[in-house]
This record gives sequence, C-alpha cells and structure tokens, in this order.
Amino acid sequence: MKTKIYGAIGLAKKARVDLPGVFETTYRPDLIKRAVLAVQSTRRQPKATKYQAGWSVASSWGTGRGAARTPRTHGKRTHHSQRGALVNYTVGGRVAHPPRAEKRIVEGINKKERRLAIRSAIAATSNKDLVLGRGHRAGNFELLPLVFEDAIHDKIIKTKDAVELLTKIGLITDINRAKDGKKIRAGKGKGRGRKYKQPVGPLIVIDRQSNFCKAVRNLPGVELVHVNYLNAEMLAPGTHAGRLTVWMEKTLNEIDSVYPAKTATKRTTATK
Repeated sequence: MKTKIYGAIGLAKKARVDLPGVFETTYRPDLIKRAVLAVQSTRRQPKATKYQAGWSVASSWGTGRGAARTPRTHGKRTHHSQRGALVNYTVGGRVAHPPRAEKRIVEGINKKERRLAIRSAIAATSNKDLVLGRGHRAGNFELLPLVFEDAIHDKIIKTKDAVELLTKIGLITDINRAKDGKKIRAGKGKGRGRKYKQPVGPLIVIDRQSNFCKAVRNLPGVELVHVNYLNAEMLAPGTHAGRLTVWMEKTLNEIDSVYPAKTATKRTTATK
C-alpha cells in the first residue's frame, strides 16, 4: 500500500511512500469492539453503600406473641416506636444486595487480542469506505491515511498557520464538521459536567512535542496522541473503526517497530 506525504506548504510530494505492513492487517470489528470496551471500563468509578447503612438498634420479639419475628426498634409501645427496622423489607432498613466497592468493574482482554485489535484499527484508517462511513469529510482525498512530513513540526508555529495548512490540504472541512456539530446534550446529563456533545474530528499521531502540536491541539474535534500511547478507543471511537488519521512521517517507522506485521512462524518438531 502507498500514500502521499504532504509538506508544510500544503502540497503533496511527487514520490509516494510505502505504508508499513501493519496497514494490511485484516479488519476485525469484533476484536476492536472488545478492546474499546476494555479501555472504557477503566474509567468507571467504584461505588458502594456505607458499611452500616440501614443498621439500627432493633431486635425481634420472638415467637408466641402472634406477631411476625421482624426486628423492631426499642422503646415504649407507641405508633412511632417498636416498628420494623434493620432488615431489607422494612422502611429505612438495609439494602438486600448493595453494590460493593470490591466488585470487579474493569473488563479484561488478552494481550494478543488487544494488540491485534489495535493493528486492525490502524489498518482501518487507510480504508476510505470505513472513514466515510464514520461521517468524516474525506471524499476529496485520493489516498488514506494522510502523512505529514517532519519539517511541519518546526515550520508551523501558530494556530493560524496550521489552519492555513489544513485548508490547503482539505482537512479543514472535517474540523468544521466537528465545530458545527457541537450541541447541547438532551436529558439530565447536561447538569452533570457534560453539557455539550461534539463530533469526533481527526486524530494526529505524533512522535514528539513541538510548536505544531500546540498550534493544532485546540482545534475543534482534533486529538493528538504519541505513537507509543495509541489505543483502540482513539483509533475507533465508540467501537466504530475508520477514524480520519494523520500520521507524521517519522511515526510510520516507529509504528512498524511497535506493531510489526504478523508473520507466520515455522513449527519445529523435536527429534528423538
């Protein structure tokens, strides 16, 4: 597979580069979904009831009184005293099966499955049909994924320069889609710290921090990640693979070493 490298002036170089072998990995949406759900489960917050919630001083009258053996509060026999307490079927009693803080809430996934899911999600970034299926505005690109030359790190310093570069390439249309798609969430979630919803924009995979990273990190929908910290959720938000991804030229060499293409191994038989 080949792709184009875009320079700092927004034009593609004549020479095309070969993509690493990881981009030829088979598309596995089942493994990608499992890996994304495993990443999302790590953000869950443990919850449980207080240890003595619903406990009170109460005891049963025992048998022989023609009354239930429900534990009752102590005191004079009035309407508000000596009523049922402590057990789960009384008002103000304990919860029958409360949530426990020690419950396992993080989903596990095998290491080989997780790595295969990431390789498959990386390969999906070069599939134009999957990228367009996610809603990205990538119809004007001949080849995917997009690759930027390393000189952009030093030549693009300000945000207005980055916007000018992305406009020449045609990537600004997808950023505008994320900007225009921002809306207020429906329901009670708007009062719980997540008032706005915004579509996912391009993902830029970098190899180092630079002025270019500072120039594009505040653009709507844009997300930056170091090549060594890629995970399935970044490449396939919402378990849907095919995110519009921009790779720096140097990251192609590093991704080949971090996630090498799977090669068949020969089995050796032991001789007697």
